Amino acid sequence: MATQFGKEFLFGTATAAYQIEGGWNEDGKGLSIWDKFSHTNGKIHDGSTGDIACDTYHNFKSDIELMKKLKLDAYRFSISWSRVLPEGKGAVNQKGLDYYNRLIDTLMENGLRPFITLYHWDMPYSLYQKYNGFGSKETAQYYAEYSRLMIEKFGDRVKDWITLNEPWEHAFFGHFIGEHAPGIKNPRLYFKVAHNQLIGHGLAVQAMRSVRSDLNIGITLSQFPIYPACVEPNAKELASVEMADMFVNRFFLDGIFKGEYPKKLFDKLWPLVPKLQEGDMKTIAQPIDFLGVNYYNRLFAARKWYLPFLKTWIDRNTSDSRYDHPILGTMGYPEGLKELARRYREEYGNPVVYITENGTCEIGNGREAWRNNDDNRIKYIDYYLRALREAIEEGSDIRGYFYWSLIDNFEWNSGLSCPMGLINVDHKTQQRTIRDSGYWYKELIEQQESRLPVTEWSTL
Repeated sequence: MATQFGKEFLFGTATAAYQIEGGWNEDGKGLSIWDKFSHTNGKIHDGSTGDIACDTYHNFKSDIELMKKLKLDAYRFSISWSRVLPEGKGAVNQKGLDYYNRLIDTLMENGLRPFITLYHWDMPYSLYQKYNGFGSKETAQYYAEYSRLMIEKFGDRVKDWITLNEPWEHAFFGHFIGEHAPGIKNPRLYFKVAHNQLIGHGLAVQAMRSVRSDLNIGITLSQFPIYPACVEPNAKELASVEMADMFVNRFFLDGIFKGEYPKKLFDKLWPLVPKLQEGDMKTIAQPIDFLGVNYYNRLFAARKWYLPFLKTWIDRNTSDSRYDHPILGTMGYPEGLKELARRYREEYGNPVVYITENGTCEIGNGREAWRNNDDNRIKYIDYYLRALREAIEEGSDIRGYFYWSLIDNFEWNSGLSCPMGLINVDHKTQQRTIRDSGYWYKELIEQQESRLPVTEWSTL
């Protein structure tokens, strides 16, 4: 079964600055919260850091050559805020700007369309020290100033911009349960960070449009269909699913597209939620050109009466095997793409959507997960693209798919132990090897370009 997409549909891959660049303390770059966090004993599962990662700060050209070889249309990457503004504000680091100028120019010379993410979790440490990061509105304002600067420097060439990556994860894992940088466990701070990130998003959109009117601006949200942890839930368990959905998904969707937060969530969590100031929601609801969606799998909600306020536990897994996908098992839930797309059509005006992340590790333990004949990854991408095609046929305006990730990188608190790339990276030698999934992806793209008749390109 072949999956055909329109001529304008983009096939790309995605990365993030801290996860690939290395050069963590070179050429005037300031510290980020992830520099500090990864250097703290016990925070990263395999004890690694992003100090070197994939070393793209010193050699990005070889990866661009591989992207060109794979026939990719576009490349999503992020700018390290502290590389261009070491303190997060004030003095500009020209060497940092020079690096991104070289990267952008080389991408465009090779026919790759850049999608730039302005904030992918690596808060400048100075802003965290002084203002608690996005725990304060001061940081939201500095973020808007940084965003304006990036348009002034790169907006003549780059038209596609993403303000924030996954604000729920940054707030929840970084400030609610403390598993990501900066490693805080404070539910009250979680809501401040979530809200102020959206304030920063809105201010940034305004600042960017004040510089140029020809930009394509969006935000990337992680999105999850949420299911009860058991297949036959009672009324209270269904209520927990609704609460989890508002907490994880609707808080951000409603704020951006409706200019309001879910009332039922605020009523339930009233001691924790932020106090809204006049103009906050108008700022957050600035018109955007697209919604970026990072989608991997669904979440499961279970009622836990002893948990304060929310009374809901949210998990990525469930022990009920009846939820397993017939081919992917517990690895994935491709049907969720159609469920999410239907929601965007019916409740949020059918916005333009890019799938800005989707991907998986190969099944196996230890070195087995690093193998290059990654058949399970191919099956995963295949099934997700089939679901994506069906969502488009049902009327969704989805215009691109970015596989996560181009290369095996530093996967946050999993470190270097979770290879998700189409390209295998030996982190001792920095040797790159294209996996079978990379060649499979290339063949898919070539068939789109040549408009071949439907053929059996799938390996299934």
